[in-house]
Amino acid sequence: MHWLVLFIAGLFEVGWAVGLKYTEGFSRPWPTLGTVVAMIISMGLLGLAMKSLPVGTAYGVWVGIGIAGTALLGTVLFNEPVSLLRLISLLLIVVGVLGLKLASAA
Repeated sequence: MHWLVLFIAGLFEVGWAVGLKYTEGFSRPWPTLGTVVAMIISMGLLGLAMKSLPVGTAYGVWVGIGIAGTALLGTVLFNEPVSLLRLISLLLIVVGVLGLKLASAA
């Protein structure tokens, strides 16, 4: 169950990271509110997951989900460039996250 909570926390991290772009420097109230709510939910769920998971593993997986998800959504939503090196780098992050998951005893 703690892995599911951590995964959902990572998805909310993607939400607030992408949401930051839509706030336009926190000048737009509704995107700002949504971003702040996503931040609170993401951090709260991360804290819950850390009750059962090692801090390094939980934080690494949370950040990895955030990095990979945000980079992928950046290419879809904001037409950010896609290159072979970028894709390989994202793949390495995903492999690292899976490695942390598999190496965890929890």
